[in-house]
This record gives sequence, C-alpha cells and structure tokens, in this order.
Amino acid sequence: MLIKRTTFWALKLLNLDLSATSTTHKLQMLELEEWRHYAYENTQIYKERTKHLHVACLKGTKEFQVGDCILLFNARVKLFSGKLRLLWSGPFMVIQVFPYGTMKIRNAQTEPFKVNDNLLKPYLGDDVECEELLIKLEEPLVHLYASI
Repeated sequence: MLIKRTTFWALKLLNLDLSATSTTHKLQMLELEEWRHYAYENTQIYKERTKHLHVACLKGTKEFQVGDCILLFNARVKLFSGKLRLLWSGPFMVIQVFPYGTMKIRNAQTEPFKVNDNLLKPYLGDDVECEELLIKLEEPLVHLYASI
C-alpha cells in the first residue's frame, strides 16, 4: 500500500495524466509498427529489383554465331605494366561454335585457334576488317597474240 501511495504522489507531483500518456504511448507504438512495415516493404522491393537485374545479366550472356566479329582479351598484357597497352586484340571472326562456350576463331594474320567465350566480346566497329577475303580463281585468259 505504501508503494502505491508513493507512485500516486510522484505522478501528482509531476502533474502527469496517466490516461493521456497511455494514449500517446499507444499512438507512438502504432506509428512505430507502420514504420517497420514500410521498411520491410522497401527491403522486399529492393531484393526483387536486385534479383531481377541479376537474372537479366545472366540472360544476357554472350552468344556468338558463325561469322560474327569479336574481340579477344589479351591476358598477357596484365603481366606487363603500362597504361597504354591494349587489352583487346582483334577483330577476329568466329569460324566454328562448340558446346560449353568454346569457339574457333581466326583473323587474316593468324591460323584458327580455340578460345573460351569468357575472353571474347562483340566487335562493334566496321565489318570490313573482319570479313573473310574471298578470292575466286578463274581460268587464265589466253592472249590473242600468243599464237602468232
């Protein structure tokens, strides 16, 4: 009984209304629940967007067909220092596509060789440089004056 009188005396001394403080406390708790719900929704939206972007990046894997112009990553450049070294060499042309991302490529100066597609990227420059040069051999012309 002594404790109840002292708490009542403290409330009366501080001039606190117990019913008003309880309603404000309830309102603050409801507002806190709303903010928690809002934060939870935002995290769900963020997770969905990042998952969607990740799947979009996976779907956008490199698929090259025969005849495509590509650039080859020059891994040996990383062994040597220097800012002005070219990381990509080419353009090369895809000759044959094998399963699991392996391709046979060549350019005008090299023999065909196999490369994995993680070292390749599409070439967006002029197609003239990577087209194969076709030379049709014809019968030699007989000179009219050869029989004379």
